[in-house]
Amino acid sequence: MLDILFIVLGLVLLIVGGNWLLKAAVALSMKLSIPKIVIGMTVVSFATSAPELIVSVNAALEGFPDLALGNVVGSNIANLGLVLAITIILGSINVRSGFYTTDWPVMMLASLLFFGFIYFDGEIQRYEGFIMVLVLFFFLVYLLRFQKSAVVDEMPEDDVPLPLYKTVLYLGIGGLSLWGGSELLIKGAVGLATFYGVSDRVIAVTVVSIGTSIPELAASIIAVLKKEKAISLGNLIGSNIFNLLAVLGITAMVTPIKVLDQGLLTNDIFWMLGVSFLILPLVFLPKGLRLGWRDGVVLLGIYVSFVYLTIT
Repeated sequence: MLDILFIVLGLVLLIVGGNWLLKAAVALSMKLSIPKIVIGMTVVSFATSAPELIVSVNAALEGFPDLALGNVVGSNIANLGLVLAITIILGSINVRSGFYTTDWPVMMLASLLFFGFIYFDGEIQRYEGFIMVLVLFFFLVYLLRFQKSAVVDEMPEDDVPLPLYKTVLYLGIGGLSLWGGSELLIKGAVGLATFYGVSDRVIAVTVVSIGTSIPELAASIIAVLKKEKAISLGNLIGSNIFNLLAVLGITAMVTPIKVLDQGLLTNDIFWMLGVSFLILPLVFLPKGLRLGWRDGVVLLGIYVSFVYLTIT
């Protein structure tokens, strides 16, 4: 009963936090004259990736590396197969060229870098974690200096400027609410899952990863409902990049991460690479530079298949 209460309270905090974070992100992009997708891929992505970072570092330090790895791999699959799917089912997204010239290639580069570091020896060393964080740093410098808006903002006239103190307040409270909500949700979800005797890896790539992807889902749905799709797409792509380069990079710098359950290398990592690659053709087919409800159904079908095959 207590676990269910944790889940409900966690969801409430996540929805409220997503709304505050979005307000702050829009105000910040206006104040600094920065394209919204850049804000989505930096400020919002970092705040919504905080739960993955906290869970992964704690899990690795406490001797549960499969929880740390499975959490990130599962979250990246959930961000695209679940969160993006629901987002574009609710409302289509028109995409500009910056998506396939910068954002998607960097996400694939981060995914392949992670694959190269872990697949052959089953471990991410400290120096490899440092390289991942360094790649993220250079990407962010490039993003802040050169990136153009990659998604059409349908209703820029709805943007409301906020005083600086309110922007900082919304940003802080929103980030804390997302973190606290995720902690409660994970505590409740893992409590329920462990009751049924499920392995660390399976818990990580399903229950925990969905729990830590709830901030992205909350922020993205709120963004779509408010017609801020530039933030919803930038948030998801940026979150996947942050998960791999920042979350696993920082975790590995704290303590090397070693794979225990080989299912992560023989199954989960290929699902992550596959769904990440699939986003590009979906953007072009059947209508060019657009993600619509049909694409959402395809992605959701893939995610349901992944969860079903992982659990069974």
